[in-house]
Amino acid sequence: MTPLPLFTLRISTALVLTLATHAAHATNGINLIGFGAESSLMAGADVAVARDTSALNTNPAGLTQIKAPLLDMFGSVLRTTDLVHKDALNEEHASNRYTLLGGGGYAQPLQDTSCTAGIGFFAQGGAGGVFDKIRTPFGNRDDLSSLFGIAKVIPGIGCQVTDKLSLGASVNFVYASIEQDFFANTSVGTAFAGYKLEDASALRTGFKLGMQYRITPTLTLAAAYSEKTELPLTGGSLVADFTGAGLGKVKYSDASVKGFALPREVAVGFAYKPSDSWLLSFKLNWLNWEDAINDVRLRATNPNNPAAPAVYGSPSAADWKDQWVFATGVAYNWDDRTTIYVGHNYGKNPIPRQNSSPLLAGILEHHLTFGAAHKLNPSWLMTGGVEWMLPVREKYDSALLGASEIRNEAVVLHFMLSRRW
Repeated sequence: MTPLPLFTLRISTALVLTLATHAAHATNGINLIGFGAESSLMAGADVAVARDTSALNTNPAGLTQIKAPLLDMFGSVLRTTDLVHKDALNEEHASNRYTLLGGGGYAQPLQDTSCTAGIGFFAQGGAGGVFDKIRTPFGNRDDLSSLFGIAKVIPGIGCQVTDKLSLGASVNFVYASIEQDFFANTSVGTAFAGYKLEDASALRTGFKLGMQYRITPTLTLAAAYSEKTELPLTGGSLVADFTGAGLGKVKYSDASVKGFALPREVAVGFAYKPSDSWLLSFKLNWLNWEDAINDVRLRATNPNNPAAPAVYGSPSAADWKDQWVFATGVAYNWDDRTTIYVGHNYGKNPIPRQNSSPLLAGILEHHLTFGAAHKLNPSWLMTGGVEWMLPVREKYDSALLGASEIRNEAVVLHFMLSRRW
């Protein structure tokens, strides 16, 4: 069967949708701004603080600040307040208004050493937007969604090398998965065939190295490095609607999306205590998206109908740009049992305007955080607060939907319960 007219155009547009950078919760590209409650409530200004089990995913050198066994259990609830796609036919809010995230970690000092080891589970980020029954350019209504998630299991260790210097390393076992519905029940002659992708996933390893150097009792410098982690999403299945071409729905038993990666990262920062009550922290983070996400390819093979195209798919340019993230956090000890947190995180949208999409939410740039931690007793600590992703909008031209606009704003509630022995 000859390639369908507009087939490449349709696939390319779908692949741009694949790059929806976390309509639900990613904000620095496809990464969260922080991990665990304190990291998040200090707006990601964590590289020089890193004093709970989130250090495994921010700066493993910080594990050395854990002097007794520590268990952290954390979670977040995100509420999108204005995730809207607008074009000539639609002005629709995404139906997935709530997103739940969770994780935890355990760390303890190693006996007769100056090292602390731990293991943790973290939601790293991803993409997620669901638009139900929107008007298509073909006169009907159909669903449009792309759900992409990334999680990590991380064992790591930090060692006190000298009185001032701590070094750490962690290994990242990274799992990613994706599901998409791109007008899966729409088929227009030989011009358009929607699809539904399920169960494509990736399992890869990476690593992080970290350092903290206490220049004085009040000033700490820190740095962390993460290597790029490729995430080829394979092993999925895809059903394409070729009803308009007289073939019905065709199932491809081998489907993949390749071209995603977690970027190489370099973070530097400092933490300063001007008094016993105040802690000021700053982080500058470089994310090498330009090398991580360039061209993305959806490819499906092994159709159950020999008359269908043997290969369903096409590459799509992403052309993400490197991102500089500036994070500032403040912690204030209100009293012996309560600490107040505030923070600000800024990272310019790394996605070129021409590659925006109805599902695109990585356009979020400014984040304000506020929260508190309270010691319930010498063993238990409860931390909670809110992150506000400030409203933003992006106008762009879509090859399929024409002149379009995406708006985004969200609020996240963070919570963590910690137990020390």
